[in-house]
Amino acid sequence: MKMLFIFSIILFCLLFICYQPLLAQPPSFDNDTADVPIDGGLSILLAIGIGYGIKKNLKQEDTSKKNSLH
Repeated sequence: MKMLFIFSIILFCLLFICYQPLLAQPPSFDNDTADVPIDGGLSILLAIGIGYGIKKNLKQEDTSKKNSLH
């Protein structure tokens, strides 16, 4: 369980470092191109989904340990 936590922290740090260069934008588009805003809400939903998956996995491991003791 400690190894999973360390792995998830390292993975989060690596993804955060890779995400930073994507924040840079080119100077501008041509005048005939319509600008489209990119919403950051998808990344928040992805982070919540990953956290929820980790929580469910840890809860499942705890219940399997309790069942194996009885």
